[in-house]
Amino acid sequence: MEAEGRVPAPLLTLLSPGGGGGTEADPDPHPAAGAPGAARGPLLAAAAEVLSLDDEEDDLEVFSKDTSLAEVNSFSPSMPISPSSMINQYKFEDEPELRDLFITVDDPESHITAIETFITYRVVTKTSRGEFDSSEYEVRRRYQDFLWLKSKLEEAHPTLIIPPLPEKFIMKGMVERFSDEFIETRRKALHKFLNRIADHPTLTFNEDFKIFLTAQAWELSSHKKQGPSLLSRMGQTVRAVASSVRGGVKNRPEMFTEMNDYMETFSQKINVLDKIAHRIFKEEKEYFNEMKEYGPIHTLWSASEEDVADSLKGVASCIDKCCKATEKRMAGLSENLLPILHEYVLYSEILMGVLKRRDQIQGELDSKVDALANKKTEKDLFSEEIGKLEDKVECANNALKADWDRWKQNMQCDMRSTFINVAENNLHYYEECLATWESFLASQTVDLHVEEDSEDRP
Repeated sequence: MEAEGRVPAPLLTLLSPGGGGGTEADPDPHPAAGAPGAARGPLLAAAAEVLSLDDEEDDLEVFSKDTSLAEVNSFSPSMPISPSSMINQYKFEDEPELRDLFITVDDPESHITAIETFITYRVVTKTSRGEFDSSEYEVRRRYQDFLWLKSKLEEAHPTLIIPPLPEKFIMKGMVERFSDEFIETRRKALHKFLNRIADHPTLTFNEDFKIFLTAQAWELSSHKKQGPSLLSRMGQTVRAVASSVRGGVKNRPEMFTEMNDYMETFSQKINVLDKIAHRIFKEEKEYFNEMKEYGPIHTLWSASEEDVADSLKGVASCIDKCCKATEKRMAGLSENLLPILHEYVLYSEILMGVLKRRDQIQGELDSKVDALANKKTEKDLFSEEIGKLEDKVECANNALKADWDRWKQNMQCDMRSTFINVAENNLHYYEECLATWESFLASQTVDLHVEEDSEDRP
């Protein structure tokens, strides 16, 4: 058994083209503990691959407007390695100096009825906006209320990028659905969902969003019933299906084709990262559990080996310290890396849906234009409809273009911040483990010299 000698491969090796193995720049997928350079190579490769799916200069310009990061050479070895020194370089220049809407999701409560069991969350809103009747609201919402809000935002803004919600686990996850860990993970995701909406320049002023934040449960239930009828929703679905059956859009602007290509590549890469990151976290957890059992064995052994008792106790102490360092590293991964990767997996699905809805609007216009070309009568009526559809397509295109730029800025900042955070956690982990084992070796060297001196004396 070699648990004390095993140093888990840096999590960021998952970003290499080999799917977690070494690369030409980093041939050893298991670098020695305390080798800071080993964590940096995969980090930079990851940041470059995810953040540069295309090489257009405007992508770099978009990012440079969003942060005050140092130039690329700031990633050189001379850069400070403390967490605060690196993370504090981020400054979101487009963030308003004075926010006027603050939302907190907390205090989950379990509700058991004869029909179902569900969780509600407290949503606290503080605001200085004039359109709100009060400066503070407190309501309770369940997951299906968040789903309703998301659907209303998509209905009102079909070509805006609505933030993702955590999935609703049904069959497989039913047993764990009410565990403390699951509830806390969902609470954090719901909190981020609402705050991303609050920070959006358009969605933040949506009327349904305001009602969600302020209405009591019975008021929200009454408002939900005022939505479109089932027949109306079915009609929209039928039109969407008919549009997709007609085939590809004839007059799609080139930029939206490029968006679609970008998202296909992005979706593929982010899904692979997400899967491998979860697999590595699982392996890290198994390693941690082995370490917890491995250390005490040395302590027990020391009781029957008087001559090497001190060495055995020293090894046990080192394993215990490395075990605690591993636990902190795992916490950093589960709180920082895993949620961000999975959120952007969901974002990739949302963006593909947004692009399809834009194409459906474009397809509706194309079909009317074709119909007008084949009609000899009622041309005035068709011309009026086409004019309205042209305006609709233009609005849809402009909304998506603006939101696309904003989304890419946020994605690039989130990814850079996450990769830097993971790299720094790796450095701290390896440095802590290295210092622990070096201290043990130094103590053993001193003891060895003392023994040799005592043997040399007459």
